[in-house]
Amino acid sequence: MLAPIHRWIWRDRERRVQKLLRFGETETDGGRDLLRAAEVTSDPLLRRLFLLHATDEQRHGQLFRRRAAAMLQGRGSAPDIGAERLAPAGHGLDDLRVEEESDDTMLAFLHLSEKSAASRFTVYRDALGADPDTQGVFTAILHDEMFHMNYTLTQLLRVAPKRHRSHLWRARLSRLWKAYLRLASAIAGVLGGLLLMIQYFVLLPAFAWIAKRAAAREPIGWSAVPPERNEASLRRQY
Repeated sequence: MLAPIHRWIWRDRERRVQKLLRFGETETDGGRDLLRAAEVTSDPLLRRLFLLHATDEQRHGQLFRRRAAAMLQGRGSAPDIGAERLAPAGHGLDDLRVEEESDDTMLAFLHLSEKSAASRFTVYRDALGADPDTQGVFTAILHDEMFHMNYTLTQLLRVAPKRHRSHLWRARLSRLWKAYLRLASAIAGVLGGLLLMIQYFVLLPAFAWIAKRAAAREPIGWSAVPPERNEASLRRQY
């Protein structure tokens, strides 16, 4: 049902470059967080898997950036990626505090992140039939995403065989809450800009008009007092 919408989104070359750059940034950030997760875990197997995962994420970031650079060859300037900040990108770790997570909670979060990324990347790949080079990038990355999704679930079952479902539910709720906060922040930003425009173009001219009319009705400054009146007033006081 959403396939035509995604094909329309990816049809625009400028938007395609923006999204690829955004994906590259997100994948690279996720790789750095996974390196930190490999440092803090005490499980030797998880350390090796996290390091392999981090290497994949760094490579994904390079693939996205290289494809964007290839599309930008011959163009005057790089695109502005500010408008893509709120668009669904890669998975990343959503500002997860790696040091505060246990192995099981980390694996649950990673599994859901990889599953979500694999689902989105599949949709994007299918929408890029007119751009086989970019489609090939998503196809190559999807192979790794499937491995990441499978190993995280397998290891979660190993380290928390009785509590893996509860960890997955908590991770889902955490992701939903963070998504809500991002949406609320975006809406607040839009409303704030709208209110500033109303103040500038509606309220400020209205107040200026009222102040101008008030100034026209009342004299501004001190009024001169006749000398004889001033002298008489002083005599009465004393």
